[in-house]
Amino acid sequence: MASLKEVKTRISSVMSTQQITKAMKMVAAAKLRKSQDRIIQMRPFAKKMTGILQNLSMASSDSENWFSQVRAEEKILIVAMSSDRGLCGSFNSNTIKGVLRLIQEKYADQHARKQVTILPIGKKAADYFGKRGYPVVTDYAELFHGLTFESSIRAAEFLMKSFRDGRYDKIEIVYNQFKNVATQILIVEQYLPVLPVSGTKKQDIDYIFQPNHAEIMSGLIPKSLKVQLFKTLLDSNASENGARMTAMDKASENAGEILKDLKLTYNRTRQAAITKEILEIVAGAEALKAS
Repeated sequence: MASLKEVKTRISSVMSTQQITKAMKMVAAAKLRKSQDRIIQMRPFAKKMTGILQNLSMASSDSENWFSQVRAEEKILIVAMSSDRGLCGSFNSNTIKGVLRLIQEKYADQHARKQVTILPIGKKAADYFGKRGYPVVTDYAELFHGLTFESSIRAAEFLMKSFRDGRYDKIEIVYNQFKNVATQILIVEQYLPVLPVSGTKKQDIDYIFQPNHAEIMSGLIPKSLKVQLFKTLLDSNASENGARMTAMDKASENAGEILKDLKLTYNRTRQAAITKEILEIVAGAEALKAS
């Protein structure tokens, strides 16, 4: 049985850990409220913009429809969205496993030829894939530091330019979609080329372009793609805060259970020590009587 000093030290250590996890839960909860409001407000706009983009891809001629050009899938770029810090449960491991599963199931041949590139957004994904020899683009790994629409534009412009110039034939995004505090859904979403609306035929789309077709295409398409990327970033950010809040809540509960067990052990050990001392005193008194 552990000594009273050892048990008391463990109780003090667990209490300190519990204080930290409770504080981290409160911080994550504050951040979650803000990030949750942002993604809820963003989703309807992003959904509408994505629908317009998909319809434009059907209404445009093949020569100007660069954003939906389907090419042979030789060079693949996968955007992996993780967090910068840990202590958020399985949030980061789910993203990493999703990327690895995507490579194994769809792009094993390209990966064997070193033609699958990872663009990590978040330090955890950057560290994981960088240390394992994957071709990595690390220019946007710290994008979650002060995330704004303006900061995400640089990454979106890089993705669009890389696809349009033929540097990559297909771009996919792997991220966690925010559902609620306790649930995040891993999503694999094709970013480029843009997928048309399922079940829609080209002859069904009839737009009147104002002021003119070229201006609409050159302005609206990049804007739609930037909004789409920013929406996934907000989803991932809200999911991270939700996962961290849940993880810290569970850690605080577990610390409480450990404290109960330790305090019970402490009381039992203390009682055993007191009983032992009483027995020694009684034995000594009986020895004195006998003498």
